[in-house]
Amino acid sequence: MARNVIPAGETRLALVRRARRMDRILAETYPDAHCELDFRDPLELLVATILSAQCTDKRVNLVTPTLFEKYRTAEDYAAADRAELEEMIRSTGFFRAKAASIIGMAQAVCERHGGEVPRRLADLVKLPGVGRKTANVVLGNAYGVPGITVDTHFQRLVGRFGWTTETDPVKIEKVVAELIPRRDWTMMSHRLIWHGRRMCHARKPACGACPLSALCPSYGIGPVDPVQAGKLVRPGPFS
Repeated sequence: MARNVIPAGETRLALVRRARRMDRILAETYPDAHCELDFRDPLELLVATILSAQCTDKRVNLVTPTLFEKYRTAEDYAAADRAELEEMIRSTGFFRAKAASIIGMAQAVCERHGGEVPRRLADLVKLPGVGRKTANVVLGNAYGVPGITVDTHFQRLVGRFGWTTETDPVKIEKVVAELIPRRDWTMMSHRLIWHGRRMCHARKPACGACPLSALCPSYGIGPVDPVQAGKLVRPGPFS
């Protein structure tokens, strides 16, 4: 079946209205959307997010209970035995680089911020192993500061939705920030990530079951038959 066609001449106002309507529909579809990494404080979320690179949240959540029991403060991580830490996080992949990032991050937090995870994006992104995506995860979910998390799901969906043709995460963040009200950035990020994990899959999206079908220019790249599409929907949770 042919894809929906959003007019090439879609005005800026029309795009904003369409994007916000899609976000409202996703809010109704995923009222319980939230960060699927388990954490109790900003430091735990920062460590878990570093571990989540190229790894599933489910795997990270299997590793972190033991990790968080042993290392409770930034000082603990800063003084960690690297070989021991590497072994504890080995199953998350890239464990040597991740251990180096966690120890370096913790040392910087101790040296520059008195052992407390900073609350500003500008400070967070200066920590070893912390980019804008990780920083926005921490700001939005640990500190309540609105942030946009451009992960692979988010990037795929905003492209399919026709919100932007940008492929650079920083540029995507800037474009989407101009479409969606700031107060909604964190929850909008969760909703897009949930939709990407559950329905709008990379290889075969469940188009025929998608509540956004009437607004999505990519409708039809996956099965449009409701029964076939329904079989592709993954209910989660993924944590």
